[in-house]
Amino acid sequence: MPSLKEVRNRITSVNSTQQITKAMKMVAAAKLRRAQDNITRMRPYAQKLSQMLATVSSGSEAGSQNPYKQERDVQRVLFVVITSDRGLCGGFNANVVKAANALLADKYAAQAAKNNVEIMSIGKKGAEAFTRRGFSVNTAHTDVFLSLSFDKVKAAGEEIMADFKAGKFDVVEVIYNEFKNVATQIVRAEQLLPMASDKTNTSKAVSAAANYSFEPSEEQIIDELIPKALKMQLYKAVLDSNASEHGARMTAMDKATENAQDLLKQLRLEYNRSRQAAITKEILEIVGGAEALAGK
Repeated sequence: MPSLKEVRNRITSVNSTQQITKAMKMVAAAKLRRAQDNITRMRPYAQKLSQMLATVSSGSEAGSQNPYKQERDVQRVLFVVITSDRGLCGGFNANVVKAANALLADKYAAQAAKNNVEIMSIGKKGAEAFTRRGFSVNTAHTDVFLSLSFDKVKAAGEEIMADFKAGKFDVVEVIYNEFKNVATQIVRAEQLLPMASDKTNTSKAVSAAANYSFEPSEEQIIDELIPKALKMQLYKAVLDSNASEHGARMTAMDKATENAQDLLKQLRLEYNRSRQAAITKEILEIVGGAEALAGK
């Protein structure tokens, strides 16, 4: 049985840890409110932009010939892995890395075997995980979450589009956590490039496109809309990941605080038992000594 001093030290240590987890939970909750507002405002705009682009470009020669829609034999692949910069957020980062590994094994095993898969990491944890596995990792955009803004994500998007257009990559996949609520994040793996056409709604889109008047020209408008839609799609994924991170950290710290409270109950019970045993032992020693003196 540990000594009273050891138990007291453990109680003090767990108390300190509990205070830290409580503070981290409150900080995560404050950040989550702002992040949730950002993604809630972004989603309708991104969806409407994608819908407009599908309507205008479906069935259009200018849309089908756009370089960002050109499908090629898949030789080189880029994975855009969106994780966090810090840990202590449960399985948030591990789930993204696991999903990326599963996608590699299921869909791009041949390219991975030839070392033709590159990782662009947005967030430091993804870069660390894939660097350990020996992948070529682009870490130029790992600092996005230090001060999250559209301009930083736009720079990453422009680099991705330039590399795809130049033929450096044939497919670009984005893996991230989609925010559903505080306790739930859904891992998504979406193809960013080449842009997929919505074949199920092509006839409706062509009919709707007949109601549009293009100024200055259909080709020029599509050429401007597609890059903007791609950057918005990437920005939405980053905002989703940001809100998911704070939700996951808030949940993880809440659980850690509860676990610390349970541990404190056990330690206090152990301390009281040890203290009672020590007092009982002292009483028995005193009684034994008194009886020995009386026997003389």
